[in-house]
Amino acid sequence: MVSRFHDRREAGRLLAEKLTAYADRPDVLVLALPRGGVPVAYEVARALRAPLDVFIVRKLGVPGYEELAMGAVATGGVRVLNDQVVNGLRIPDYVIDAVTAWEQQELARRESLYRGERPPPDVRGKTVILVDDGLATGSTMQAAVAALRQQQPARIVVAVPTAAPETCDALRAEVDEVICAITPEPFHSVGLWYKDFSQTTDDEVRELLARAEHVDRAA
Repeated sequence: MVSRFHDRREAGRLLAEKLTAYADRPDVLVLALPRGGVPVAYEVARALRAPLDVFIVRKLGVPGYEELAMGAVATGGVRVLNDQVVNGLRIPDYVIDAVTAWEQQELARRESLYRGERPPPDVRGKTVILVDDGLATGSTMQAAVAALRQQQPARIVVAVPTAAPETCDALRAEVDEVICAITPEPFHSVGLWYKDFSQTTDDEVRELLARAEHVDRAA
């Protein structure tokens, strides 16, 4: 029986043990998918002595079928579209643009909430470790990877404490490295593998980012 993590912070510390090859490297940047990925990524960044920031992704839902993503917008003003969905459903440009405008507003609100006046991180030429608290279908992480790729990092590493085995396998074709600390079967859901899976608050996200920035400056 695979043991469960106590909480996201413990999961981050254990995940960091599998990422020691990236410690003390000036090219490494840890990016968290908020909100749940932030406490995990905070511990990873602290252990690796690497800078921490957030990478916010908003999926573009098909109107009337919002759970079906026709693309995504992300930190850095990037938009990616799923041509298969867009062309298959013959979604007109004005619909895509309207949904994009709405989600970009929400993206900007969250950017301001979490980052304040700080600009988004420059990932060009960097080794980026993308962190979340777990992967079920992996659709949000896949959108993040596609958006991040457009910003030309040298290398993308996806790192999560727990994931469905087939999701980890699928992501390996899309990024340079995938680290899934535990891949239990049957998986069921991310929250099942945490004793405490209480929701991460916006205040906690801001606090951890501020703390990480202070440590980074001190270094």
